[in-house]
Amino acid sequence: GRPVAVQWGSIRTAGEHAARLRKIFLDLKDIVREHRPVEIAVERVFMNRNADSALKLGQARAAAICATFDSNAPTYKYSARHIKKAVAGHGGAEKEQVQRMVRLLLGVRADIPPDAADALAAAICHAHERGTQALLRAVAQA
Repeated sequence: GRPVAVQWGSIRTAGEHAARLRKIFLDLKDIVREHRPVEIAVERVFMNRNADSALKLGQARAAAICATFDSNAPTYKYSARHIKKAVAGHGGAEKEQVQRMVRLLLGVRADIPPDAADALAAAICHAHERGTQALLRAVAQA
């Protein structure tokens, strides 16, 4: 069927880097505990020109992934291009186009902040992948 958005949002942080990582970890751990996902989809880290920014982004992503460990849910990783292609039809889609397509695919009228739209796009991409994999298994067994 059609994917449905249960909840979306963004984790806002401030202060020193370690405090930001702690907030990401704790907030996401609470979200995972509340919603009990059976699978988790995340965007792969891309290499940024600024090494310091790439390192901080990688640390934030690691804090987020570590927050899911108690759930024992498998984590699936997708490149930004793969996610954009799954949602918008091409890997070079702009952020605004991804936001619009996420709203359209989920049947949401409300605005979805860019970070939340990116997370929902990763989930939609994973749902498409799971559907494709199931179809391929069914064809192989036929």
